[in-house]
Amino acid sequence: MTVQSAEFAGLTALVTGGASGIGLATARLLTARGARVAVLDRVKAEDSTDLYPVIADVTRDDQVRAAVAEAGQALGPLDILVNNAGIGAAGTVEDNDDDEWRRVLDVNVLGIVRTTRAALPLLREAVRQHGQAAIVNTCSIAATAGLPNRALYSATKGAVYSLTLAMAADHVAERIRVNCVTPGTADTPWVRRLLDAAADPDAERAALVARQPMRRLVSADEVAAAITYLASPLAGATTGTALAVDGGMQGLRLRQPKIG
Repeated sequence: MTVQSAEFAGLTALVTGGASGIGLATARLLTARGARVAVLDRVKAEDSTDLYPVIADVTRDDQVRAAVAEAGQALGPLDILVNNAGIGAAGTVEDNDDDEWRRVLDVNVLGIVRTTRAALPLLREAVRQHGQAAIVNTCSIAATAGLPNRALYSATKGAVYSLTLAMAADHVAERIRVNCVTPGTADTPWVRRLLDAAADPDAERAALVARQPMRRLVSADEVAAAITYLASPLAGATTGTALAVDGGMQGLRLRQPKIG
């Protein structure tokens, strides 16, 4: 058995938003590396033979508690929690009404709070058995870079970034590590729906690609690899960290090509 395949042997994980996109890619990678994985989503993941599905809406505390308890009964203590469930929003501060602000905040921020709160007893039990546990939150480049037409979405992801740091401080003494990933624009079902809704989908996709220094969208598998690294016992000294998976969008300032 290779080191990679044994990396998560004997460990369990719960991935929210695990029915598609980054969440499903993460769940599959953790499984491939030896973990037993439950996926929490509003629908069952397709092609999820090796995954244990639990159905819940992260805006419903009763459903979240029941789903996390079911995952614990099926798999045992949770070594890893991946808070990935989230939704998008477009527009400036003028474009979204109060109800839309509440809806997106409820999913993107309070969804993490509800799931983590329900999972902490299982994470603490994993620490007693294995010495550590890990939480990884899916944040975004929108938390640290000003993006046009993303006021509401950026506000929620800024909250996720700050929440990650606060959680890391709160639980470091318990040996529960808390980190986040900050992807650039990823080629996910939500982004494809956003492009489909644009007046000129091809032009909108080209604009998204152009703002990333690598000149391509980030793949779900690339984000999953970063999440899996942060969740790994091999990253045992890493907590309170935001790992960028953005094609250089945050840190690089490239010269513009000459025109003409």
